[in-house]
Amino acid sequence: MAITLINPSGLPEIGAYRQVSIATGSRLVFIAGQVAWDADGVTVGEGDLAAQVERCYLNIGAALAGAGGSFDDVAKLTVYVVDWSPDKMSLLLEGMARAAATLGVTPVPPATLIGVAALDVPEHLVEVEATAVID
Repeated sequence: MAITLINPSGLPEIGAYRQVSIATGSRLVFIAGQVAWDADGVTVGEGDLAAQVERCYLNIGAALAGAGGSFDDVAKLTVYVVDWSPDKMSLLLEGMARAAATLGVTPVPPATLIGVAALDVPEHLVEVEATAVID
C-alpha cells in the first residue's frame, strides 16, 4: 500500500477519518469532484443526501479503479455539501457506510468537509474529490 493512515497522539481520534496520511507511492492521482451522476450522466438520489453521498463515493471508487488503485490509495478527500448543517452528518455517514459496504472498504483517509451554497446542477447536494497515491 502506498498510503498509511494514522491518528498521532495529541490529535483527537475522529471515527469518520484519520488525521494524517503518509504517502510512499510513485504516482499521484487527482480525481475531479464526483457528483451523484451514474455512468449515463443521470442524477442518482435526487433530494436524498445519503444516496448522493453513496453515489459520489462509488464514482470515486470507479475512478480509482480506472487509475489502477482503490480507496486504500486515497491520501485526502474533500467533501462539499450544499447548505451544510451538523444535523446532516448522519445522512453523510449513512451514504459513506453504504458505499463502503458495496466497495468492501473502510474509506477513512483525512477529509475536509466544506459547506457550500450550491453546486453545478441544482439537484446535486454533494460533491467529493480525492487525491490518491498509487505504487
